[in-house]
Amino acid sequence: MIRVVLPAHLRGLAGVDGEVLLDVPERVTLAAVLDALEARHPVLRGTIRDHTTKRRRAFVRFYACAEDLSHDPPDSPLPELVATGTEPFVVVGAMAGG
Repeated sequence: MIRVVLPAHLRGLAGVDGEVLLDVPERVTLAAVLDALEARHPVLRGTIRDHTTKRRRAFVRFYACAEDLSHDPPDSPLPELVATGTEPFVVVGAMAGG
């Protein structure tokens, strides 16, 4: 099981408390996790990635094992600790403004 931590506003939108647990039967990549997340919570489609291009939204970041994965290609495998559920995959809504 993959553990996904969402920012508060996306947890509220999806109607979940705490982490989201996902079964990703294929190779555990950034795209596979996001596809599984959007399949389980369709209301999140378009909030993390663009509907058409599937590119990450500008003010969303991805982290795993204390590393920023935001600019990694979508087919990049996630760290083994994430794939085994030991560490979570974290989606962060970036802060902007001054």
